[in-house]
Amino acid sequence: MVDILHRIGVTTPTPQKMYDALTTVEGLAGWWTEKTSGDAGPGGKVEFRFPDGGFVMEVEELRPRERVVWRVVGGPDEWVGTTIEWDLRQDGDWTIVLFAHRGWREPVEFMHHCSTKWATFLQSLKALVEDGAGAPSPRDVKIDDWN
Repeated sequence: MVDILHRIGVTTPTPQKMYDALTTVEGLAGWWTEKTSGDAGPGGKVEFRFPDGGFVMEVEELRPRERVVWRVVGGPDEWVGTTIEWDLRQDGDWTIVLFAHRGWREPVEFMHHCSTKWATFLQSLKALVEDGAGAPSPRDVKIDDWN
């Protein structure tokens, strides 16, 4: 198994705004994809739709201002069964986000694409929390012929 790992810092006095952006449908739609629906609470399922497909995540763990974990239950075969983890901690004026997309069976070309896309969406998340406006799909950064 292989993982996608990223770290980003967001200028905020507490992790609350970051946590809200990860745990509410409105927050998720503000940085990942405008077509977000479902129940972002514990045990809920959130559906994310993009022009060429989408994902369904089951919310496995929520620790206010500290941790969010999703399990992918719908989407491309490479994603189903993987987990997406967000660990948050405060470091002075920064909220540090440790992101992990864990459990890929092998590092296929699609994983390389997804790693880069996650990086662009993490920048969108940072912009949403710091400036109030992210760049969710369909306004996201296009990185290649896959999107």
